[in-house]
Amino acid sequence: MKKLFVLLLVSFSLTQCTAIKSKTTTTLPVKNAVTAKIDKTEPKLIVGIVVDQMRYDYLVKFYGKYGDGGFKRLINDGYNLKNVHFNYIPTYTAVGHTSIYTGTTPSSHGIISNDWYDKFAKKSIYCVDDDNYKTVGAPSGGNKSPYRMLTTTITDQLKLAQNMRGKTIGIAIKDRSAILPAGHTANAAYWFEGGDEGKFISSTFYLNKLPDWVNEFNSSGKANDYLNSTWNTYYDISTYTETLPDNNDYEGLFKGKSTPTFPYNLIELRKDNGNFSLLKLIPAGNSITTDFAKAAIIGENLGKRDAIDFLAISYSSTDYVGHQFGTNAKELEDTYIRLDKELESLLIFLDSEVGKNNYTLFLTADHAAVEVPAYLNSIKIPGGYFNPEEFREFMNGITTRYFKSDDLIENISNYQIFLNKEKITALNLNAQEVSQVIADEIINFENVYKSVTAHTLQTTSFNSGILQTLQNGYNQKFSGDVLFTLNPSTITYSKTGSTHGSGFSYDTHVPLLFYGNGIKKGKSDSPYFIIDIAPTLASFLKITEPNGNTGNPIIEVLK
Repeated sequence: MKKLFVLLLVSFSLTQCTAIKSKTTTTLPVKNAVTAKIDKTEPKLIVGIVVDQMRYDYLVKFYGKYGDGGFKRLINDGYNLKNVHFNYIPTYTAVGHTSIYTGTTPSSHGIISNDWYDKFAKKSIYCVDDDNYKTVGAPSGGNKSPYRMLTTTITDQLKLAQNMRGKTIGIAIKDRSAILPAGHTANAAYWFEGGDEGKFISSTFYLNKLPDWVNEFNSSGKANDYLNSTWNTYYDISTYTETLPDNNDYEGLFKGKSTPTFPYNLIELRKDNGNFSLLKLIPAGNSITTDFAKAAIIGENLGKRDAIDFLAISYSSTDYVGHQFGTNAKELEDTYIRLDKELESLLIFLDSEVGKNNYTLFLTADHAAVEVPAYLNSIKIPGGYFNPEEFREFMNGITTRYFKSDDLIENISNYQIFLNKEKITALNLNAQEVSQVIADEIINFENVYKSVTAHTLQTTSFNSGILQTLQNGYNQKFSGDVLFTLNPSTITYSKTGSTHGSGFSYDTHVPLLFYGNGIKKGKSDSPYFIIDIAPTLASFLKITEPNGNTGNPIIEVLK
């Protein structure tokens, strides 16, 4: 028995020594965790592409017009997730870009719209305005920062995971589309200043002067060259059979042009359409975005250092074209045909400049868009238009009838009603009671579909449907006292062109394509949310997800 005890003791000691030795030889050589993490199997560059106002069905509808090197390359050689939706209201640009990169909804990240009523400052504010900073590269347009975004982004988390090594650059025509994806720790975000400037600018939040490569780009004359031309269809217009006739009743007009028809003489139109601002409204806005992204890759040496870089690109002109002409116009079709060529050019450039297996890319959209309601009505599909002025009068009638005052509403914006709390207190009224009466009554207004109080959203958990998406978009600190939505295919807009913002599928269903290093080839009809992108990247990069993350990693796309 004594011998057995000694034998067991020796055996245990040897096992422990082996374990300690094994642990020691594993950890001692790793002097720098970041250096150890980066190796040849990981990408050197992550590229995030957001196409502003891209419906999922544009991948299918225009598939026959795309070449093999753009959308089709991403679809066929990457992973195509065909059933991805936004899970909140409102589906606007700033909210979409933020949700994609933070992995959460407005309830957590705090960007509740492009602009919204600040109930503390008693004024409307813009999502990225920040008077603490100044414009870099132009007289104005750059007093911006991401400080209103309360959570981190996947771009922030990548910087944190690498002890602030690695570069993050955000690029877009729109300021919010460059700033919010790039996060709080970005090296720079650049956006296009139109008017008489015609250049990419930034903010002192990032840097005090533009790098030489940006100045060289701005001095190259590219913006002017794109406008000293004519916009005509890429292919013969007779082959554009996927959209309505070129001259139809549902398209908006450029100033100085009597019909919404090709060709568009840009040299003449720029005079009446904001000079360089016209570039935003045509496919060439996407072209100069691609040009600038390529210049950034070279100028910042992205994807060629001992850390992982992140380039966040947003193509904004698709949104401007969609708003102007609608979802079923020849102009929109041509814009996507040309965007396909831009993607092909960008992918070829990434192959040669960064290396085919050295980058990982995703492409999605910040929201989709509704078919023009006037067109839907013409083919007997329900749809309509909301009149804000008539609604305000209706609201005053409610408060006068129930509470003997037409001064209880402080602001109505973004389909949210902000109560005048001071007036309610002065009249010895109960704010919750006032809110509930309003929510119960406004459902009787034409085209109001759902209404709910902030109190209900705070005390009730909705697990499906429109009220769930409203709840995900509701932020207790910033949102209004009553929220409401409109009937399907009902908008506050002109009867030409299109818009977005609802929680219905035409606004929520967007493409999501993953491609490159570490990504499988395949496709899936499984349902996912847009907030799943950030945790997917976090899982792939083996880093912590953004600090407000509520999404889940899409494991099936990863090798």
